[in-house]
Amino acid sequence: MIEIERKFLVTSEAFKKEAFTQNRIKQGYLSSVPQRTVRVRTKGDRAFMTVKGVSNSSGMSRFEWEKEISIDEATKLLELCEKGIIDKTRFEVKVDNHTFEIDEFHGENEGLIMAEIELTSENENFEKPYWLGQEVTNDKRYYNSYLSANPYKTWG
Repeated sequence: MIEIERKFLVTSEAFKKEAFTQNRIKQGYLSSVPQRTVRVRTKGDRAFMTVKGVSNSSGMSRFEWEKEISIDEATKLLELCEKGIIDKTRFEVKVDNHTFEIDEFHGENEGLIMAEIELTSENENFEKPYWLGQEVTNDKRYYNSYLSANPYKTWG
């Protein structure tokens, strides 16, 4: 139940031609404190509740628990969430033996495109596609919980 992932900014929309799936995601936070974020998410016709713990010092690893819930439950829970619902389209792109999840944000976070890759260890090597930009793994501003309260459009 430990998630190991790295995050990067995306420098080009070329990844869209390589995507094998794309889904609209809406998510909100019942709790956005770093010690335990509790997220509700709809993704296409499915919904999930996720609990995440605090990240380790590298920002790459943290506890994650996820449970599928009904769309009806998620819709009701989203009404209880903290201010700042995240709206984004997620594209999945296979690169070598890994899948990158690329999020193109909408609404108050319009203009931000970010890629994540899940790994089996913090030292795992992976191929970096040409559209992958600066790594922001340990920059808390790029956590979705931060973006929900401090939208990208408001950054100086």
